[in-house]
Amino acid sequence: MNASKTAVLTDSAADLPEEIKEKYHIFTIRMKVIYHDRMYEDGKIDPMYIYEHFREEIPKTSTPNMAEVMDVVDEIKAEGYENIIAVMISCHLSGTYGVVRSAFEEENIKTFAMDSKNISIGSGIYAYYAAYLLEQGASFDETVAALKKKQEEGASVLNFYMDGLEYLAKGGRITPAVALVGKVLHLKPIIGCDKEGVYYPVAKIRGQAKGVARLVDLVLPDGLDISKYWISVMTGDGDKLAEQAIKRIYEKYPAANIIIRKQITATMAIHTGPGLLGIDRFEFK
Repeated sequence: MNASKTAVLTDSAADLPEEIKEKYHIFTIRMKVIYHDRMYEDGKIDPMYIYEHFREEIPKTSTPNMAEVMDVVDEIKAEGYENIIAVMISCHLSGTYGVVRSAFEEENIKTFAMDSKNISIGSGIYAYYAAYLLEQGASFDETVAALKKKQEEGASVLNFYMDGLEYLAKGGRITPAVALVGKVLHLKPIIGCDKEGVYYPVAKIRGQAKGVARLVDLVLPDGLDISKYWISVMTGDGDKLAEQAIKRIYEKYPAANIIIRKQITATMAIHTGPGLLGIDRFEFK
């Protein structure tokens, strides 16, 4: 436990690796994967199972309810923590942030809930940063102030290359018309979250190889002081894409610090489909 007795809480869609959560004792609220006849907790189902069964059924996802959030809060308090910092994915992409805020209003301990206005590791990296600061001896107030400052500066830049838009459309994240246009024109989209935490097209290209190169160049443009950044590489049934991206990253920046390479979680896989590659840069200094 850190000296300030502050727990860090995030959600499963923030895509933090289990080893990082264990090292920094980061607590997780788990979303759910729902099939017509069964349900799984996010993080406790192999994302590859989702891809393998897409033809049979595209499952739905569900946010945790108030009781489930308060159960995690009770667990945090039982372990002796006196404060909680929660970092949740964009409220425009999930209702989890709203549920956490409501749950915190019922608590008598010091809390802060942050809408990261991002998704996947673009959100999770803020939770990691908070835990990192707390381990370095920062107080609750200092950590909250640092998180707010980093968000205002746009410290986390995450873009996703996708083989297509059909799964975002099926999940209601974009309109079917937009997905259809992309399919007809054979466009490969690069998607990000805007300042409000809403998906928007960063670029559209033709061809997978060009897509990977363009993604790397968008997130890691020439001239960066690479020593200031943590880099994460996320895949959605796309290990070959990740290998191509990592090779290009090191060609551009041999000293790049890739701290996370991970398959996206099951709930993310449902909404994005196979053939996904995400890269995030986070300015931690």
